Amino acid sequence: MELRQIQYFMEVAKREHVTEAATALHVAQSAVSRQIFNLENELGVNLFIREGRNVKLTMIGQMFLEHMEQAVKVIDEAQREIKEYLDPMKGTIRIGFPSSLAAYTLPTSISAFREHYPQVKFQLKQSTYKELIEGVMNGEFDMALIGPVPKHEKKIVGTTLFTLFTDNIVALLPSSHPLAKQSAIKLSQLHEESFVLFPKEYILREIIVQACEQLGFQPKVSFEGVDIDSIKGLVSAGLGITLIPEITLVDGFPRSTVKVPIIEPEVSRTVGVIIPRERKMLPTVRLFYDFLKDFFSILDRYQM
Repeated sequence: MELRQIQYFMEVAKREHVTEAATALHVAQSAVSRQIFNLENELGVNLFIREGRNVKLTMIGQMFLEHMEQAVKVIDEAQREIKEYLDPMKGTIRIGFPSSLAAYTLPTSISAFREHYPQVKFQLKQSTYKELIEGVMNGEFDMALIGPVPKHEKKIVGTTLFTLFTDNIVALLPSSHPLAKQSAIKLSQLHEESFVLFPKEYILREIIVQACEQLGFQPKVSFEGVDIDSIKGLVSAGLGITLIPEITLVDGFPRSTVKVPIIEPEVSRTVGVIIPRERKMLPTVRLFYDFLKDFFSILDRYQM
């Protein structure tokens, strides 16, 4: 069994079409067909069912594909690891992050890091809280910036620094709102307001709802937004109020809005980095990991 056969097999399985797979692989269709035939002959089973011009995986073919995807991932990771040990300053770091850290926290960190290591590359993917945890556990990400840091995932370790910082949750109100000129407001003062929040599966919504429930009320959600910018925009349009991480407003507020601190109770979240417990960090990842510790420690001293 050759790696080339596996690559051809996976491409055909993905496209369910031999000609399209050959085009994507930049080889002749006959070469793909021959390699698939040789692979099936070696295994002694049919991996595909032919349906006219298309093909579909057999049950055994699907099982084989799942194993091969894992095998190729291991091979790719081994090649990457060797390259990074040879020159960690030219490696690649795969990072997952939520939308609330996309505008300031992550870009600021990467920009500062690349002043020291300009040849390091980054693969970045914005994901939900659950996807970030799963992505670190299954190897999709080397690390994830996340808030709050999960405390009970056995396969993930958040080191002592991970809390990078604590981020206050503040109210974002239309500038015409009766409470807009207050220096601070109690959370209970918002019990009759129309809220603009993330959808139910998002962790930031959960934090806000729990804080309201502790005071005996459920927030009335009139609109939902799937990212921070859309939520800000809806508040700016006067369609409701929101509670939002203060770090997302560090570069200013949307037009026609004001930020007001929340007291009684103060609402906050921890922000940090998660890494896998069962995989050793590659040298380039370790460089960035250690950099983040120092970087946010310095920022914290200057009250980031």
